[in-house]
Amino acid sequence: MSTPGGLPFSVEGQLPELTSPVLIVQFSGWIDASGAAAAAMELLVSETQSTRLITFDADTFIDYRARRPVMELREGVNTNIEFALPELRVGVDAHDRDVLLLTGPEPDMAWNFFAKTVGELAQQMNVTKMVGLGAYPFGAPHTRPVGITATSADPAVITRLDLSKSTLDAPAGVQSLLEHTLFQRNIEAVSLWAQVPHYVASMAYPLASAALLQAICADTGLSFDSSRFRRESAVQRERLDQLVANNSEHASMLSQLEAAYDDVHGSPIEDDEADIPTVDELAAEVEQFLRDQQSGG
Repeated sequence: MSTPGGLPFSVEGQLPELTSPVLIVQFSGWIDASGAAAAAMELLVSETQSTRLITFDADTFIDYRARRPVMELREGVNTNIEFALPELRVGVDAHDRDVLLLTGPEPDMAWNFFAKTVGELAQQMNVTKMVGLGAYPFGAPHTRPVGITATSADPAVITRLDLSKSTLDAPAGVQSLLEHTLFQRNIEAVSLWAQVPHYVASMAYPLASAALLQAICADTGLSFDSSRFRRESAVQRERLDQLVANNSEHASMLSQLEAAYDDVHGSPIEDDEADIPTVDELAAEVEQFLRDQQSGG
């Protein structure tokens, strides 16, 4: 492992010669309902047969008090201190196209420095596009396809994509900052956000992970296999249907969500547009109901 002089990262070996790689970004600690984006990234790490290329410096980007390292204690012996660090991995898709994966914990500090560093690395390795991943709770039923929302610093990208667009002021993450940094370096950058039904947002929702992978492939031309998530989502769909069918109140709530979803044909449902009485209360009740069912086996 070599450390470039004065730079806040370590390179395992040397930077490879890559052909127009796509950079896919997903950080833990950022908005990710159901862990859908993390599950998608976990599959990408495996399916691309990726290897760690760069590890970012913990002292520069991680607040140890907010994100403490793990001490490996074995029979009283402090054998190791394991730090969770942002890392950049390199792999290939099913057709041997180069892929870079930026993942790990979201940096706690020095965001502008981190974004600048990633931007310089992206230029150096000829990155052609960045795709960020995330997921958020949404007033949609599990009986409909998962919606995908796009964000980008480039208006032309948003115009080109046939995806939902939102208008709001919200806390930003490093991923959002990277959109601007790469756009300023003439690298196309977009983030894809899966809309997870809010009453299942606390449990795994593989259909959202599959939707994110499908959206990546559609936008980049990369090829990844989401069949595992599709199989898991089919099993989950059956269980959710059974749970809802056993309670008339939950069935009524689901029908209202379906009607609202169908009325807008997949368009975003803003809080002031959706005519769903007491949806937040019903959603919380159903979420607790499903949790209880999980606890009871």
